[in-house]
Amino acid sequence: MNWITDWALPKIKGLIGGPREVPDNLWHKCPACEQMIFHRDLERNLHVCPSCGHHMRLSAQGRMKATLDEGWSRIELPKAPADPLRFRDQRRYSERLKDAQAKTAMDDAVVVAQGTIEGRRVVVAAFEFSFLGGSMGAGVGEALVTAAKLAVLQDAPLIVFTASGGARMQEGTISLMQMPRTVIATRLVKEAGLPFIVVLCDPTTGGVTASFAMLGDIQIAEPGALIGFAGARVIEQTVREKLPEGFQRAEYLLEHGILDMVVKRHDMRATLARLISLLREKLPPPLPEPEPELPALPAPEPAEATEPKPA
Repeated sequence: MNWITDWALPKIKGLIGGPREVPDNLWHKCPACEQMIFHRDLERNLHVCPSCGHHMRLSAQGRMKATLDEGWSRIELPKAPADPLRFRDQRRYSERLKDAQAKTAMDDAVVVAQGTIEGRRVVVAAFEFSFLGGSMGAGVGEALVTAAKLAVLQDAPLIVFTASGGARMQEGTISLMQMPRTVIATRLVKEAGLPFIVVLCDPTTGGVTASFAMLGDIQIAEPGALIGFAGARVIEQTVREKLPEGFQRAEYLLEHGILDMVVKRHDMRATLARLISLLREKLPPPLPEPEPELPALPAPEPAEATEPKPA
């Protein structure tokens, strides 16, 4: 039997090929209904569960492809200090940054791009939650300031897709200073008379919520998105009250006037195009009203002939 195992089987495997390695990420389980979804079907459906409609997290690159017309371009952002405090906990902060950059192929947690939405020019910034939880540090602040300046320069609306856990603790006070910095960036856009639209995605919490994310001219959220500052458990322990059902979810905030609308991901592009059209495109001048027609005057009656009086 040695000639079979030593010679025949290797020869056969060489002809037909050995066992193929199957990637472990071909199928994804919906966290809401636990339905198994093939990865290509999930990508075609913009990471929305086809069974229950649950909106899963979408990458920043996926946001750009789903929102902008073809031909959009990514903006190169200024470099921020990599590790200003030389922070270290269980690992060095510089090592965490390198791992996140290698995993996402991004320099930091925000991508900025310029392009069009149904032919209307826009500047878009999108958070990448898989980059250190989308946390806001000096690099994110630089990205948002750059996006605001570019929007003013191009006379284009600014749209920001947020998905963040808040300020980046490894940068200490530097990360907290990005909160007023991003607020000033939004003021640049508004003072130029340009629309500033914020799309709150799951999750948007912490210092991002407490700064520019709640200052949009129009506040939009995706269905079921978690939006808040502190966690629900921290709030319950602080106020010592049971929070209502669905607290900090997009639908609850819409009912209480915090949001303007909740839009499904498939409808987001058309909704943004319609909003930009309403806010930017001038209405045609009204047509002049026709002058009212005067009623026709009656024709004068003919004068009666009078006989001459006798002399």
